[in-house]
Parts: sequence; structure tokens; C-alpha cells
Amino acid sequence: MVIHNDKQKIEQALNYVEEELERFHLKRRDIIKAMLMTEESLICIMDHAPEQAEISLTFKKFLGSVSLNISAPGEAFDVTESSNVIGNLDLEGVGADMENAIRGLIFRSQADIFRYKNRMHRNTIQIAVKKSERMQLYLTLGALALAIVLGCLFKVILPQTAQEALNSGLLSPVKTMFLSALKMIIGPVVFFSIVSCLSQFDSLRDLGKIGAKVMGMYLFTTLLAILVGLAVFAVIRPGNAALASLVTDAANETIKTAGSTNISIRDTIIGIVPSNFIKPFLESNMLQIIFMAILCGVAVGMIGDYSKPLRRFFDGCNMLFLKITTLIVQVIPLAVLCSMTSLVMMTGTDMLLSIMSFTGTFILALAVMLGVYCLLVLLIGRLNPVVLLKKHAPTMLTNFSLGSSNASMPFNISSCQKLGISSKICAFSIPLGATVNMDGSCIYMMVAGLFLAKVFGITIDSSSLFSMIFSVIVLSIGAPGIPGSGLVCLSVLLVQLGVPAEALSLVMGIDSLLGMFRTAVNSTGDVAVSLIVAKTENLLDCEKYYGKGSE
Repeated sequence: MVIHNDKQKIEQALNYVEEELERFHLKRRDIIKAMLMTEESLICIMDHAPEQAEISLTFKKFLGSVSLNISAPGEAFDVTESSNVIGNLDLEGVGADMENAIRGLIFRSQADIFRYKNRMHRNTIQIAVKKSERMQLYLTLGALALAIVLGCLFKVILPQTAQEALNSGLLSPVKTMFLSALKMIIGPVVFFSIVSCLSQFDSLRDLGKIGAKVMGMYLFTTLLAILVGLAVFAVIRPGNAALASLVTDAANETIKTAGSTNISIRDTIIGIVPSNFIKPFLESNMLQIIFMAILCGVAVGMIGDYSKPLRRFFDGCNMLFLKITTLIVQVIPLAVLCSMTSLVMMTGTDMLLSIMSFTGTFILALAVMLGVYCLLVLLIGRLNPVVLLKKHAPTMLTNFSLGSSNASMPFNISSCQKLGISSKICAFSIPLGATVNMDGSCIYMMVAGLFLAKVFGITIDSSSLFSMIFSVIVLSIGAPGIPGSGLVCLSVLLVQLGVPAEALSLVMGIDSLLGMFRTAVNSTGDVAVSLIVAKTENLLDCEKYYGKGSE
């Protein structure tokens, strides 16, 4: 639509904008907010445009997002500059200065949906009327597809030295910086989210009841994951003795690391209590951070008059680090592009083909586990599991690209909030689940352990199987918080089974890819358990879960 610089035309423009917004089936509150921003933007544009200049209003729709562009010739201006003079106003008078000040405050309050630019003496104001919740999903999927194409292309056209130079000089550094940024905030996010959550409980009895339910469900799903891995392997039985000839010494460093890893329940429990307050944050020891957060959260509610300012402080810190997380999230598509390009380019095709049966078995077991989550949500939570899968799918893809259960915590908490799960549940269950609920990792250790045992002709009897299950449970809870921890845990398991630890080299080549699948299932299990517990404790907004909230 095009109008002339005449403020009498504002009403005509607003009518056009309202009709277009209704055509996009937006919620009424979003329409009202967009109308307010449109009116104020038109006034600013007109005030700085020549008389009778043409002003264009254009709607744009891209991947579910809707924006309105208002453009006209004119000199550059600062739409918020007038808000700076509000402190000098006579508030009892009403005039142009007051109107400009209020207009500036409106623009500042809506800074997240408002953009202004001046190019070639033309002012343009863009209003993000609707931001697609799936925009990040679309961008990540696009980056994933492009990465596969680029990885295959580079693998074919570039010599080995050029591939290694590209990987070490560009791709790996970008991935490393992104993961380092996430690891930087994991400790504070876990600590402040749990403290903020527990400080909301008025009764320790309620807290204990919810904590017992969450931990009980996590142990239950862990056992189910082990049984799923065992059952799927028993049906397909992948493994060929000929693969033993492909074993190399590439796993030496991992084997050395595994030598210092124990699977003692006693040592795991003792290690939960830190010797000082700072060391767990420096080492990213999640069990110790969770322990300290629980102590602090419970103590905040027991100190009387001081609890209110402390609650506000912890709530503020929690919001701060979650906001930092949302800023880091914006570069996920770039991180996915670099990470997957590196993976596809550097992974040997021969190795991928040689263990295709193992990979297929593992992925099938993960798919079965997702079905188990759906059954639990349906039978225990009495909820439609399709809604969970549909709403959590974008987060699953994000977590897949991260390949780290710890790094996925902020995204899982956000997903829980979109599902209508109370922060009393998810702010506690998600950080705990990222540490103790490793269903995907349990399946991986079971399938990989049995696969490699078959390759080397080692028979797993009933006593060995029982010992293996016990070890997988303990390893999943106390897995070391280091890169490649899945391989380290698998190495420990192989030694127990009598399989040469060097057999690890058969799966090392694709472990990073399988780690992405493990992370996606691990995080889904955390959210599913949070959903079930929230429903049984009447802490789930069912209208929000089913998308029936009022507009």
C-alpha cells in the first residue's frame, strides 16, 4: 500500500494493516501491539519525510515469520532520542515534547520487534509482527543439509592435506568456540535454576516428594533403556568376526583415560560432596554443582526475613544466564554448518560402511526408546504424546547438533516451558536429568558392548550380562564430564567383558555422529519425565500443552 505524507491518511493505513494482520490469523494481542507500533512508526516517518512524499507499507512473510516495512524518503533520525528528555518535562503539561518522549519509550520497550535504518536518504522501519517459533529449526535444517553437501564435495575435490587444513583452520575452531561458550554458562545455569526453583517450595515435604518422583522415573527409564538396547540387539544381532582385522591402536589415548575411571557406587556417592565451593564450577562437575544448588535452595527458604531479597537475587541471576544462552543460540546454524561439514569430510567412508549394521541397530533402538517415552506419557501422564513430539521436535534437532547433554539443558528448560511444565519441576528435573538420566548412552553402551563382544567371539553368559547391566547403570550416572565420555565409559565396559580395549577403534570414527543421536534421546527422556511428574503433581498447564490457551 502507498499513501502520501498526510496525517489524515494514517487511519486509512491502519485499516489496511489491520485487515492484513487478520488475514495472517494472528492473535488479537499481537494485532493490537502491531497496530500501536505501526501508528507510532507512521508518525515518525511522516515527521521526517518531505511534504506529499510517498510512504509505502509492505508485508513480508518468510518461513512463518511476518514483518511490516514502512518506508519513505527523508533524513536519518533517532526514533528513541526524545525519550532522553522525559526527565526535563513538566509532567502536568501536555505537548509535543511529551508525545515524543512517550513515543520514544514505546519504541524502546518494543526493541525486540523493531528495526530502523536509513539508506540512500530513505527511512525504513521494520516491525516484526510475528516471529516464527520454527525459524531456528528451519535455519538449522538448512545448515545441516548444506553441511552434508559441502562435506561430500570437499571430500571429493580437495586433497587430504587441504581437508585437514580447512578442518583445523576454520571448521573445528568455530565448533570449539561455540561449545566453549555454552560450557562457560552451564555451571551458572544449573546452579541458579535449581536454587531459584527450590526456593519456591514452602514445604520440604513437597520438595522431597517431587524429587523422589523425578529420581524414581529417571532410574526407571534408565532400566527400560538398557532392556530396549538388549532386546533390539538380540533381534538383529549385528557383528562379524571379519571386523576384528580392522582394529587399530587409535584408541590408545581413550584407553589411558578410561584407566582412571571407576564404576564404584561408593566412590560416585562420595564424589557428590565437593571439598570447596569453587572447584565444581571450574571442573564442570554437574553432580557437585547440583548438590550445592540443592543445599542453597533449601537454605534460602529457612532464613526468615532474608529470604525475599535472596530469592530476587537468584531469580535475577537465573534470568541473566538464560538470556545469555538465548544470545549464544543465535549462532547455532553456523555451528551446525561447521560441525557437520567437518564430520562428513573427515569420517572415512570405509569405516562407516564396515559398521553399518551396528549403526542401524543403535538408531533403531533409539527409535524404540522414543516410542517407550510416548507410552509412558500416555499411560502414566494420561496425555497425548504426539503433542510432546511435535512441540519438542525443534529442541531435539538443536540438541542433536550440540551433541552434549549438558549443553542442551537451557534448550530443554525452554521446551518444558512451552509445554506448560511449571518451573518448579523443570528447573530441578532438567539439570538433574542431564547428569543422571542418560538413556541414549545406556543403549549405546549395551549395543556397542554386545556388538564388539560378538566381533571378538566372546560369549556373554547370564552372570556377565547382569554385571554388564549394573556397570551401565553406574556409568550412566557417574560418567566423567569430559569430551568423548561415551567412549571412555564404553572402554571401561569392554575391559569388564573381556573384549580388547583396542576394539574401541571400530566405533571411534562415527562416535561423534552417534553422540548426536544419544544427546537427542537423552534430552527427550528428561523432558518426558518432567512432563509426567508435572502432570501427576498438578503442575502442568494442560491448556498450554494442547495449545488451547486464551488469546
